[in-house]
Amino acid sequence: MGEFQQHLLTVLGGIVCLIFLVKCFRFLKYIFPYIRNTLPSSFFRSMGEWAVITGAGDGIGKAYSIELAKCGLNIVLISRTLQKMQTVASAIEQTTGQRVKIIQADFTKKDVYNDIEESLQGLEIGILVNNVGMLQTSTPCRFLEAPDNDEALINCNIMSVTQMTRIILKQMVTRQRGLILNISSAVGTFPCPLYAIYSASKAFGYTFSKALQAEYNAKGIIIQAVTPYSVSTPMTMWSKPNLVNKTAEAFVRESLQYVTLGDATFGCLTHEILVIQLYTLI
Repeated sequence: MGEFQQHLLTVLGGIVCLIFLVKCFRFLKYIFPYIRNTLPSSFFRSMGEWAVITGAGDGIGKAYSIELAKCGLNIVLISRTLQKMQTVASAIEQTTGQRVKIIQADFTKKDVYNDIEESLQGLEIGILVNNVGMLQTSTPCRFLEAPDNDEALINCNIMSVTQMTRIILKQMVTRQRGLILNISSAVGTFPCPLYAIYSASKAFGYTFSKALQAEYNAKGIIIQAVTPYSVSTPMTMWSKPNLVNKTAEAFVRESLQYVTLGDATFGCLTHEILVIQLYTLI
């Protein structure tokens, strides 16, 4: 029995060491861009001439639009609120000189994709950011207590990712290059009570991205799920930024450094550290 216990403890010790090494590797890949910029300055522009961002009127979508314009891409803004997009477009044109195209669309509806696809005809699209999303309710609550807006949420959080990817991936495959970022959420990586449908819808984007990356990685296309924790946006009611709760601009700048580091990322170093701490407690 003593020999068996010794072998068992040896195996358990090996497993613990392996888990620790995996966590260290994940941590180091976030640290590495701080030591050496792994992406050349021309990387994003090399994907194609245009970047398409959904939910681009404010928050994370607006930040991606401005940051990618600074990288030299022309920008297609797609959102429901025309006035917000016009403000973003004006800022991009004045500060970067890049061209901007606006497409007004309500992603809670199913019938918007033919018009979107027609509006994108003739554009060399190198980057797609599937960012648009919605919460079922702004406060946590049980499933039966939440508003009955399930169809709108599923259309916005799931169908938008599927249909926009279908529209744009085709030309990326033809050109053998492209980058698709699907903005999910950390609560899509585990079941989240009191946000049941939102959590499940973000889990779709997470697993969809990982599956597509396995299918299209050999075609020269990067497809990545971005799963942040808290970011100060309208969805979080502009919660006060701090070390963990990033501004949209800071989060986006950091997350773009990690686009070549795997099929899923939490998007920033502090959120990765938070995950490691939570898993340790679990």
